Amino acid sequence: MENLKGLKRTHYCGDLRIANVGEEVILNGWVQKKRNLGGLVFVDLRDIKGISQIIFDTNVSEEAFNKAEKLGAEYVVAVKGIVRERESKNPNMPTGDIEIEATELRVLSKSETPPIYIKDNDNVSEDLRLKYRFLDLRKPSMQRNLMLRSNVARIVRNYLTDNNFTEIETPFLIKPTPEGARDYLVPSRVNQGKFYALPQSPQLFKQLLMVSGMDRYFQIVKCFRDEDLRADRQPEFTQIDCEMSFVDEDDVMTIMETMIQTIFKETLNVDIELPLPRMPYREAMDRYGSDKPDTRFGLEFNNISDIVKDCGFGVFANAASDDNGSVRGINVKGGAESFSKKGMKKLEEHAKTYKAKGLAWIKVTKEGIDSPIAKFFSEEEMKAILERMEAESGDLLLFVADKNSVVYDALGQVRLEVARKLDLMDKNKYNLLWVTEFPLFEKDEETGRMIAMHHPFTSPLDEDIDGLENGDKTKLRAKAYDIVLNGYEIGGGSVRISNSDVQKKMFNALGLSEEEANNKFGFLLEAFKYGVPPHAGLAFGFDRLIMLLTGADNIREVIAFPKNQNAIDPMTNAPAIAEEAQLEELCIKVDVQEQE
Repeated sequence: MENLKGLKRTHYCGDLRIANVGEEVILNGWVQKKRNLGGLVFVDLRDIKGISQIIFDTNVSEEAFNKAEKLGAEYVVAVKGIVRERESKNPNMPTGDIEIEATELRVLSKSETPPIYIKDNDNVSEDLRLKYRFLDLRKPSMQRNLMLRSNVARIVRNYLTDNNFTEIETPFLIKPTPEGARDYLVPSRVNQGKFYALPQSPQLFKQLLMVSGMDRYFQIVKCFRDEDLRADRQPEFTQIDCEMSFVDEDDVMTIMETMIQTIFKETLNVDIELPLPRMPYREAMDRYGSDKPDTRFGLEFNNISDIVKDCGFGVFANAASDDNGSVRGINVKGGAESFSKKGMKKLEEHAKTYKAKGLAWIKVTKEGIDSPIAKFFSEEEMKAILERMEAESGDLLLFVADKNSVVYDALGQVRLEVARKLDLMDKNKYNLLWVTEFPLFEKDEETGRMIAMHHPFTSPLDEDIDGLENGDKTKLRAKAYDIVLNGYEIGGGSVRISNSDVQKKMFNALGLSEEEANNKFGFLLEAFKYGVPPHAGLAFGFDRLIMLLTGADNIREVIAFPKNQNAIDPMTNAPAIAEEAQLEELCIKVDVQEQE
């Protein structure tokens, strides 16, 4: 192999334009493809900025031509030559007006035939892409994603620094906590039998920084959660984590939505109108069945429980009569012709995936009502349903009747599925909003006990504080807020409790004794004895935000070295079995047979 000495690049491949004609340039990069036309060899040379066409001509340099004939895909080369205007221009390439007539070629590194194509949309399985991630990252789309990610991180740092935030790192080896998702545990060699945990978030530490008087903190930080994965989840993920002192929720939302506005303008040249709309949690659930509603399209819920509570259709009547149930529907405008019987069956199966017992439907046609449930309603009831649903000829009405939690989930997912089928999700539209006034508590389905929806340091609304001691805890609201983009939660936060009396009431409401509270959060409670400023914060899901900015389908497309859906890295084969000597040093014995 040859060396680079004397042929270090003067330009990136993707930067050359017609204005460079006549210049002598040196390019370094990878061979994308080669075409041998006898006395001419054409090579597309690629680097992180793009592709330039190189011509090797025996009449210009026979030595360079002979080397070029032996080039293969992904060879790494250095080329010197003269930029000239192309006779046959390529309007599909930024460098399509020019080519480089090579005078010198050095082969810096050869390549075996790559196991995957180095091009976008190659239809390779994701596991194969992840196994050869170092090749996958050579693709232009992947490099664009990572460069945008880097650019957003720069914008965030500049914005927050300009707004008096201090970037501070918090520890990765912390005390295990029982709240939230499962911790990743790290055994301690020095303190045998004890474990650190990797942080699910820096929540307690950023509150301690406010107690420390740091006023405004941020970091772009890795977090870890041992939970089941999906398209927008990873076991290790990145947050833009922020906390502010002497503020309320309005202050946090104002400064953070302005940061998002700045990101969109500087990366996509998209103008986001401020202030962002705000929607209480209860309204979001009642209108969309989701606390992260996609508002790019309609298909809003209508509650018909009062109309059908005494009807002849038992499924509807029973749900409508249940204090915790309802009958709700969506109107798919003009949808009567869009879904065949087979299509309706698929929608029903989709609803059942989310625990619905079925999906009722009514088609409004020119000939009248087409529905298997129409016979159960009186003329007055059907008229009232159509009026409530604002139904017109050609509309398709879809209904779910069940417990409210099932209705919200199932009909909400049907709403999204209908929008996908009818192409109602405009990818060039960015609808942002704040969802506010979340429930303070939720019921743990496994234990049946009340738990904090966010964390036990989230402040109740002022008017709900008394309810901590004597009220229906399911109706208490929190000073919590999520920022939502096109149906994805991209950030969430809250005002924290800074009053010790309120904090004690919160622990009592959660059934935590003083001893339990001290065992779990003792170091924070100790700090709170010494003067606590009112404080609030927010954390953005950095990977998810980048995914949405790039238009990617999942966050693995915007992370350099992600895990697959089984939390495995096919490239490095992590996780792996530890060596026996390592385990002995930690005084740990693993029964691999039982583990399998």
